Amino acid sequence: MDERKQIRRALISVYDKSRLEEIGRALSGAGVEIVATGSTAKTLTAAGISTIEVSMVTGFPEVMGGRVKTLHPAIHSAILADHNNSEHMAAINELKIDPFDLVIINLYPFQATIASGASYAQCIEQIDIGGPTMLRAAAKNHGSVAAISKTSQYDQLLAAITAGGFTKEERQRFALEVFRVTAEYDLSIANWLGHNSTSKIPEWFGRIFREVGALRYGENPHQSAAIFSDGSKGIVQAEQIHGKEMSFNNYTDADAAWRAAYDHSDPCVAIIKHSNPCGIAVNKDIALAYTKAHECDVVSAYGAVVAANRIVTKQMALALSETFTEVLLAPGYESQALEILTQKPSLRILQCPTTITQGVELRPISGGALLQEVDAINSTGDSSANWKLVAGAQANSETMKDLEFAWRAVRSVKSNAILLAKDGASVGIGMGQVNRVDSAELAVKRAGHRAEGSVASSDAFFPFADGLKILINAGITAVVSPGGSVRDEEVIAAAEEAGISLYFTDTRHFSHS
Repeated sequence: MDERKQIRRALISVYDKSRLEEIGRALSGAGVEIVATGSTAKTLTAAGISTIEVSMVTGFPEVMGGRVKTLHPAIHSAILADHNNSEHMAAINELKIDPFDLVIINLYPFQATIASGASYAQCIEQIDIGGPTMLRAAAKNHGSVAAISKTSQYDQLLAAITAGGFTKEERQRFALEVFRVTAEYDLSIANWLGHNSTSKIPEWFGRIFREVGALRYGENPHQSAAIFSDGSKGIVQAEQIHGKEMSFNNYTDADAAWRAAYDHSDPCVAIIKHSNPCGIAVNKDIALAYTKAHECDVVSAYGAVVAANRIVTKQMALALSETFTEVLLAPGYESQALEILTQKPSLRILQCPTTITQGVELRPISGGALLQEVDAINSTGDSSANWKLVAGAQANSETMKDLEFAWRAVRSVKSNAILLAKDGASVGIGMGQVNRVDSAELAVKRAGHRAEGSVASSDAFFPFADGLKILINAGITAVVSPGGSVRDEEVIAAAEEAGISLYFTDTRHFSHS
C-alpha cells in the first residue's frame, strides 16, 4: 500500500481566496506550519490562523508592488529539496532552511483579465511569474512535495490532512495537473501577445483541449473517439435535455447545422446530413421555416440533424415530430414543444449557447496542420449592395431577397456547390461534386418542377457556360456567383442570351471539408 507522507510545512500563495480560511484552519489544526505571501498571509492572520509571512523567511521585503516576493533561495530550496536525497537535506540544513511538504498556489487571472477587455498594461500586470515558478518546482519535486494548483482540489487536500498526508500516487496526479495548468497559462499569454501583432494568422499557434466525454466510437465502430473542449463557446457546451448520447457523427453534423443556421440573421432552420444541407429556409415563423427546409429533400431529411436559430415553438415541434430526426439544436424551447419532443426517446435535444463563428480554424493534415480565418458571412462581397450586375435586368426586390438568401445558404454546402432557392427556402442543392456541371445537374434534379422560377447561387465561378446553361434550361430566373473565371465573358453572354439576371460578388465560399 502506498505510504502517506505527512504534511509538516506548507507554502500558500493564492489569488483566489475562496475557502482559504477553511484550508488554513484544517492545516493549522493538524499542526502544520504555514508560510504565506502578502495578502494571503493577511487573510489567514485576520482569521486568527497562525501564519508566517514569506518576507520573514527570506529576510527580504516584497518589492515593486509584489512583482518580487517568492523568487528567493530560501523559498525555492525548500520546495526543490528531495527529502530522500541526503545531499539535498544536508545542504538546506546547513542553510537553516526547512523543507516544504505542501505548496498551494493559484495564479493571477490572466485569461479573465484579457476577456474583460482590460488595457494592455493591466493585462501585463496579470502575468504571474512567481506562482508558475513555485508550482513547477513543487511538481518537479512531487516525490517529496504535494502541489495544489486549483481550488477544485481542496476537498482532496482536506481528505489528505485527515488521512495523515498524501500518497505518492496523489502527488504525481497533482504534478501532472500543475504542468497542464501552467502550460495552458503560458499558452494563453503567448496567443494573446501573438494576436496583438498585425498578422491575421499568427506565426505561432496553440490551443489546449480538455476531454469532456468519451464517445462510443468515431465515424466507424472500429475507431475510438472522445469529445474535447478548447474553452470557447459552441455545441461542445450545449446542454443535452433529452435523448440518447451523442455520437461522433452527431457532433460533426450538429456543428455544421448550427453554423448554417447562424449564417442567417432571420429566423432560420438548417437540416444537415453528412455535413451537407438537405434543406435551409428562413421565415418569420420558425415552424414554417422548418417545414419549408424539410420540403427541399424529404428523403434525405430522414435521420438528419436539425438546427434552429430561434426558440423552438410548439408548432415546429409538431411538424418535426412527424419525421425521424437524430438531433435537434436550438437556443431554447417552449415548454409545450419539449412535451411533444420528449415523447421521441431517440431524439437528442440540445440547447446551445448562441455563438458567432469567428477567429481561426485548424485543419490537421499529415505532418502538421492548416490554419485559416473562418469563412464567415461578413465580408463586403456578401452584401448585395456591393454585387455587380453583369447580365440581364436589375432583379426586383423579391428576387433579390431570394438571391441574398441563396448566397448565404450556399456557404454551408460542400464544394462544388449549387443551391436553388425560392421564397426564402432552398428547393434543390447540388454538393460535393468534382465539377460544377454535375452539381448543377444534381441541384436541378432534386428541385424537379420547383426549379422553374427559382434563383441559384454558386459558391465559386462557372469555369464554362455549360453549368449555367443547365440552370437556365431548368427555368432559373437569376443567379449569383463570385465570377472571376477566364471565361466570364462566355458565361455572361449565356446569361444575356437567356435574359436572366447574373450578379458577381467577387467573394467566394468554397468549402472542401
